Amino acid sequence: MGTTQLETVPEPKYWQLKTVLSEALDSEFAVGEILPNERELAARFGVARATLRQALEQLELEGRLQRRRGVGTTVAPPRVGVAVGTEEHAWPGAPSDAWQPVDCALRIPPAAVADALGTDRAERVHTLRRSRTSHGQPVAAELLYVPASSVPDLTAIDAPSGPARARAVLRELQRLELQGQERAVELGSARADDAKELDRLPGAPVLVVTTRFLSAGRTAALSVATYRADTCRLTFSDSGAVEIHHGPERQAS
Repeated sequence: MGTTQLETVPEPKYWQLKTVLSEALDSEFAVGEILPNERELAARFGVARATLRQALEQLELEGRLQRRRGVGTTVAPPRVGVAVGTEEHAWPGAPSDAWQPVDCALRIPPAAVADALGTDRAERVHTLRRSRTSHGQPVAAELLYVPASSVPDLTAIDAPSGPARARAVLRELQRLELQGQERAVELGSARADDAKELDRLPGAPVLVVTTRFLSAGRTAALSVATYRADTCRLTFSDSGAVEIHHGPERQAS
């Protein structure tokens, strides 16, 4: 059996088209703009519609396009950079925090979370739901677990329910001295509740970022943030910040 020399194998036609389309997205279309229909695009680039569909599917996988039922194919917003760094900077809810509080309630957390927090598995903790958007589209959902011992001065009067309670918990958390953070990132699949929040199908690929916030030698809060894999990429730096990356930079993902 002969040996195939990979460097001599030509790129598939749809892959060449994908490159041409990517350049057109950068130069001709704005974020959120609806692309012409498949018939018009196929005629413009002189390809069969089957070839065009393959190229569009690849661009969707790479996060360059979004297909939305009833809307069509639109140019995706820039990817959110999920920074994996060592320099720690602030508690959740700090002024630079891009997350928006959605809800807060006292709940019994998963056993693994209780173990990480050092609480009894039957003990209820403040469970905050927060969301993050980019260009009006959901890109991440977070569950932030805060034990009562981290916010001892929180009262029902200060924080009755919902987003107001979430903001009150975050304010109280700022009173602690932040000693550091430990962050882990893994690839996962969207659960039904995450998929609904992120406007994706259950089982869609996601990045799960787990962050332990340390104070007084213990875990004072634990964040489990789920990012859409098609709209996010990892960045490695010492900043510890989450940044929005615009333009051609996202090609490096």
